[in-house]
Amino acid sequence: MALVKRIVTVVICLLLIPVTAVATAAVKQRFADGPNRVFSGGPLESGALHAGPEPDWSFVSDVSTIEMQLLEPPRSRRIWTAEFDGKLYVWSGYMGSAVGRLWKRWPVQAERDGRAVIRIDDKRYERQLVRITAGEILDGISTAIRSKYPSQTTRTAVEAGDVWVFEAAPRH
Repeated sequence: MALVKRIVTVVICLLLIPVTAVATAAVKQRFADGPNRVFSGGPLESGALHAGPEPDWSFVSDVSTIEMQLLEPPRSRRIWTAEFDGKLYVWSGYMGSAVGRLWKRWPVQAERDGRAVIRIDDKRYERQLVRITAGEILDGISTAIRSKYPSQTTRTAVEAGDVWVFEAAPRH
């Protein structure tokens, strides 16, 4: 019986090592300038802030992910993006499920306060996330998303609330 207790104790201690390492890395990243590949990060602070006319967003077709930070809460994450008809869009899938809504809190936060900062290639852009819930424009946005990523996003999925789409509009 004593041997079983020792084995269980050793196994628990060995399991705690990676759990503690992952938890520490996640907490540490929250104070960093931006996210890493796995964990959300802190506010996007480095990089020149874009000033001037609205950019030609077609260059994001060659960018796999961008960094996006909401102002409230000031937390950043890596996210997919697409350009359609000269405008920049971000989206979140799995919003029609309880797991998705627990896992992805940023869309609800963005709907409440859409002020955001986006960083692409070390340049920051102040944006206002505006949710799009219906309309013909969703056909074009969905096509742009599917042509760039392995996504099943459709106008029907957006209108049903399973996918939330936001235009990253200029902030005035």
